[in-house]
Amino acid sequence: QVQLVESGGGLVQAGGSLRLSCATSKATFSSHAMGWFRQAPGREREWVASINWSGGSIYYEDSVKGRFTISRDVAKNTVSLQMNSLKPDDTAVYYCATARRGVYCSGSEPSYNNWGQGTQVTVSS
Repeated sequence: QVQLVESGGGLVQAGGSLRLSCATSKATFSSHAMGWFRQAPGREREWVASINWSGGSIYYEDSVKGRFTISRDVAKNTVSLQMNSLKPDDTAVYYCATARRGVYCSGSEPSYNNWGQGTQVTVSS
């Protein structure tokens, strides 16, 4: 079982920033694409951003382009999501996930088979 440990959520005012982190094992980090998803109250979970195992391919959902940045820290086996210019619509539980073996980089939820516990992000207006 792959373990993913998320951190960094919290409460911030609109226009502010937060940084989420997701730590995993070196074996998982070095061989799997990873992604961030979010689920707002009353809504289905949606994809936010993905990064492949090497960091060479990165994709973002349109509403976060230019505001969010996904990155990898090889020394810490961690994938981070820097979130700037936050809006109340960004309020959600954010989940880190690892893609299935062989998936290059995907925004499709079925491509992911291991999930973190989630971290709450609340943006006040």
